[in-house]
Amino acid sequence: MDFSLSDDVLAYRSKIRSIVAETVTPDVIDRMHTTGTFDAPELNRALGTQGFLERATPGLGVGDPIELWVLFNELEKAGAPYDGLAVALMIAGVVNLLGTDEQKERILPSIISGEALVCMGYSEADYGSDVASIKTRAVKDGDEWTINGSKMWTTMAHEARWLILLTRTDVDLPKHKGLTMFILPMDTPGITVDPVHTLGTERTNATYYDNVRVGDDAVLGGVNNGWRTMTSVLAFERGVMGGSNAAIPLLRHFHDWAQEIGIFDQPITRERMARAAIDMQVASLLTQRSAWIAASGGSPGLEGSMTKVFAAEAYQRISRWTQETAGPLGLLQFHESGAAGEGFVEYDARHSPVVTIYGGTTEINRNNIAERHLGLPKSR
Repeated sequence: MDFSLSDDVLAYRSKIRSIVAETVTPDVIDRMHTTGTFDAPELNRALGTQGFLERATPGLGVGDPIELWVLFNELEKAGAPYDGLAVALMIAGVVNLLGTDEQKERILPSIISGEALVCMGYSEADYGSDVASIKTRAVKDGDEWTINGSKMWTTMAHEARWLILLTRTDVDLPKHKGLTMFILPMDTPGITVDPVHTLGTERTNATYYDNVRVGDDAVLGGVNNGWRTMTSVLAFERGVMGGSNAAIPLLRHFHDWAQEIGIFDQPITRERMARAAIDMQVASLLTQRSAWIAASGGSPGLEGSMTKVFAAEAYQRISRWTQETAGPLGLLQFHESGAAGEGFVEYDARHSPVVTIYGGTTEINRNNIAERHLGLPKSR
């Protein structure tokens, strides 16, 4: 494996950093944490205008998948609000992979320009990670489909232009076989969005579908092929986009605070910061391995699971350590006087448990590793 970047990719990374420096201001960061909407339209449009989103879209851009990793690694290290953009590019990759020519022409330009976001309607309140057991139904009615049901954790539904929605279309088939994915505009009549505010500050949503009517042009990936479509999204999310360096902004804020209050030179502080930096470097290398596998024509699903488990647990260790070191000041939030790391120590302590759920829970990823890599029997 050769993780060195070409001159073209290095230039791409440099331009990404310049755009982030210009658009991700302290006010943008504060807006993200105040509203819970982890998205910055000005950043998305700036990247889209330069063609950088198209370059990073899986299967579409000339630099994919290495530039996909570079883009989100730079956004993550900067602490930029990129959740909305990450979902949008994942779905753009799936539309490019499985969509019809008409869907590609109708949907992709709005995403790669940075103008449109996409939300994902997968999980339901009673089924969580057991997505194959969902109850939201799509029933063929003449030339249209009628959709009824509800979804939980539909993040960005209050901002998105497009919705990718997993439904059950055949109750007589095995649960993994009778699913169909749709992609439709969020302003389609019959869709209701209710906010759900989370432990990690992000706003997500509950969404409800009451006699939502769509045509066959909304089917993504084929009728009763929804499971394949969904796993294609997860392969992009776990394999290359990562989320592997979430602790880097925390370390930067903690470093500045530790110097300010005079504990940075203590041996225990320096040792733990070094261990944390090593963990983040290992997580970055694991993600680059996935990107290299994808660039070589492989599918990094298993390697993505390994990356996600390691990176999520490292982030939790680091956030716990920084909060323990900060003591009572590590319990103070943004805009509170004396808050450790300007409140980021407290924020990351709340946010780090959430990353064990994104893109499949740690339990699911561990099972994936155990069964596919170690050859152990299924746990259930």
